[in-house]
Amino acid sequence: MNLIVQGRDIPTPSLKQLARLTGAAAIEAVSPAAFRLVAADSGLRAEVADFCEANALDHGWVPAERRIGDFGLLVMDMDSTLITIECIDEIADMQGLKPQVSAITEAAMRGEIDFAESLRRRVSLLAGLDQSALQRVYDERLRLSPGAEILLAAARAAGIRTLLVSGGFTFFTERLKPRLGLDYTAANTLEVADGKLTGRVLGDIVDAQGKADWLNRVRGQLGLKKGQVIAMGDGANDLKMMAEAGVSIAYRAKPVVRAQASYALNRVGLDGVIPLLGETGHAG
Repeated sequence: MNLIVQGRDIPTPSLKQLARLTGAAAIEAVSPAAFRLVAADSGLRAEVADFCEANALDHGWVPAERRIGDFGLLVMDMDSTLITIECIDEIADMQGLKPQVSAITEAAMRGEIDFAESLRRRVSLLAGLDQSALQRVYDERLRLSPGAEILLAAARAAGIRTLLVSGGFTFFTERLKPRLGLDYTAANTLEVADGKLTGRVLGDIVDAQGKADWLNRVRGQLGLKKGQVIAMGDGANDLKMMAEAGVSIAYRAKPVVRAQASYALNRVGLDGVIPLLGETGHAG
């Protein structure tokens, strides 16, 4: 196995200590924020995890034979994963209701409230808001997470297709799709009447199961196996989707998500996903 170590500032003594701990054959710089410890012994995983946590480092064990070209589909959550905000919280802020809506959002992301029910409750609070508020949120508040465009460029270069699947809203996914060159998007549709939000969602809600279903639908269309899929998210409603992927990434995620993911990134940006996918180039 190779050990990938990532962080904003990685002292050389820390790398050397990890190399001694794991008996790594070599230390290779992957990027300014990432190093690969080649042929590391994974027998001391708990000790390595403790060391990295104590030194504010992200880490992941990667099979030496893995190549980024082994993968064919990258599935991403939107709010607080691909982008830095929770869109519904920012929309609610236009109504002076952000604290009430954010509290429901947080409870849902921790898995304390059923997602579909939480979404209906939050959207109902938006009734009467002018539709123009959505554009204001997109223009003024929506920001991509650090490293998002680097990750998407690497996926594109490796021939990996992209699916953005969100418990948020089509207003935002449909704008991000051409902007970022995404292949597929799926989200919920807010009902609008006379230029104002009605407080209702149209059609079936894209919840935890809905996200998993979209992943499997696109995977099937592309003729891929589970092991060729990467899924990343931050909240409890991403867990079913992440369970359907060969590699799952918890990005600045809730503890329940970090505990079940293949990898957790807490200190670096989304470009930190790239070293976890193996070396560049195709297998075989």
